[in-house]
Amino acid sequence: MVPNILMGNLTLLSPSVLDDYVTTVELPRLKNEGLSHNATLFRYGACLGSVIRVYPSLERAMDRAREHIRLREESQKSVANGTLILASTLTLSKGRFSRSWHAPPGGLWGCLIFADTLLPQFRNFLPLIPGIACCEALRQNGASDASIRWVNDVLVEGKKLAGFLIEGYCSPVHKEQYHLLGFGINLNNDRFPPELENSAISLAQVLGTEVDMMSFALSFFAKLRYYTGQLFYEEERWLARGGLREYTCEHPVLKRWKALSDTPGQRVIFGYDVMENPQYEAVVSGVSNDCGLVLLHADGTESVEHSGEIRYCS
Repeated sequence: MVPNILMGNLTLLSPSVLDDYVTTVELPRLKNEGLSHNATLFRYGACLGSVIRVYPSLERAMDRAREHIRLREESQKSVANGTLILASTLTLSKGRFSRSWHAPPGGLWGCLIFADTLLPQFRNFLPLIPGIACCEALRQNGASDASIRWVNDVLVEGKKLAGFLIEGYCSPVHKEQYHLLGFGINLNNDRFPPELENSAISLAQVLGTEVDMMSFALSFFAKLRYYTGQLFYEEERWLARGGLREYTCEHPVLKRWKALSDTPGQRVIFGYDVMENPQYEAVVSGVSNDCGLVLLHADGTESVEHSGEIRYCS
């Protein structure tokens, strides 16, 4: 049985607790939904959460992840793939383009260290995973209208409840390549600075009651493990079939992302820094099999964007 853990006490989160949750909660749920290969996918993604570090406060979780990698290498120790770094609060957190991210106590803040071992054909799907995992966890915890805005912002009631940022990092000693996946999920923090009041929301505000942070964290991390495993599993299957130069199928991760996203069909403003430098308006006509955003312009032409960001038009 999953331990009866005090609400919000993430210091008790450990790899064994996550393993127990996967076995006793997540696997039976997926089995009831009739999904196949569940145990296999969890085995492929078992590295996620193999090490969990919880801190009362950090400036930035990504900075702590870089320091963790550096210190491990300098002491001639390996860096565990899938290491999770969590903090009760972040004092200097930021998102894309150094935008500040409000991270007081009550939210789920942290960073995942993910070794860059995926082949290029499968690396594009990695940014989809945190949005999928978060959206599923939110829906199962009462936010039934949670949806994903390309690439991985999670919105509820049209407001941002969670955001994710992936940065590459080359380790200083051994020159190993990593993906650092930063995450910020508003759970019980229900007060926002003036500039965010109209655009941000927390799960507690949606539900009208306090959230069991441990329960949500376990659900979110278990789903991260599942979809990470699906990436490795599909890559291995592709290699077993001969490893054709291009992966032209609709990846199961992308298929699930499409089922949870409300972006297709939306009129959007696109830009690489859309808040400071919006470039154009268009209608999203779809998402390509390599995760590019397909945009339909007023003159009937289409373009595909593989990076950048969007905001929905009012």
